[in-house]
Amino acid sequence: MLSALFAVLTALANAAGTVLQRVAARTVPRGDAFSPRLVRYLVHHRAWLAGIAVITAAAVLQALALAFGPLSLVQPILVLELPLALVIAQLFTRTTAPAGGWRACILTTAGLALLLGAAAPAEGGREVSAAAWSAALLAVGLGSAACTAIALPRPHGAARAALFGSASALAYALTATLMNSAIDTLEDSGALALAATWQTYGCVAAGACALFLLANAMESGPLIASQPALTLGEAAASLALGVLLNGDQLRAGWWIAPQAAGAAMVIWGVLLLSRLGPPRSAGPPT
Repeated sequence: MLSALFAVLTALANAAGTVLQRVAARTVPRGDAFSPRLVRYLVHHRAWLAGIAVITAAAVLQALALAFGPLSLVQPILVLELPLALVIAQLFTRTTAPAGGWRACILTTAGLALLLGAAAPAEGGREVSAAAWSAALLAVGLGSAACTAIALPRPHGAARAALFGSASALAYALTATLMNSAIDTLEDSGALALAATWQTYGCVAAGACALFLLANAMESGPLIASQPALTLGEAAASLALGVLLNGDQLRAGWWIAPQAAGAAMVIWGVLLLSRLGPPRSAGPPT
């Protein structure tokens, strides 16, 4: 399925971009957190700019994925970003995975396959009302603002990073939902309608906010704290928005049992990945 293929490629590109952004964020002076100075510092860092370029490519791939499949299928696949980031980080830093790393990757991937196979997400095609959009924007905005407000007074560390990661996850989920709507407009009415719809500009604004929050998450603490919150939060919020807002359909009845089992495997795998010890040096090449 083209949608799933493009979603996997999106996860791969996002993982690469995350590793590059983390390299840059680790060098940010503490006093520049959550301020325009943070952006000013990062735009002069080559690794950050490379990460932005890769994430831009990921956005194009995500748009293609959403053009061929429902939001509730595409976004959960992006959970693969976490194990892929582990692999890319190993290649980038010339280290080997900590003990249990590959088992956690296999568990996450198998759980995702079980979840999506059992759920069989199908696009709902519901016309979203202005009231529904307003409620979604308000809920996501308040949730993201609450996470940010709780994070700001906290010292740098895992809790602060996880909170900013959660705020970024909500913003990314909203970005994907708006992107999905904009793509539908493009397919139904053409480029002029795309340029005229508010969802196009809302997608850009939400994406910019998500990037800023992600930068703060990476600057605040370790990747193992921010990435699980970002990965699981974005998948869960996107799935909820797809079902509640767009009317995407999931299998019901006895299919709920394997869906729950798959979701549990994904969550457990992500938590295992987040608790891994530091990577080991691969040693000099022979």
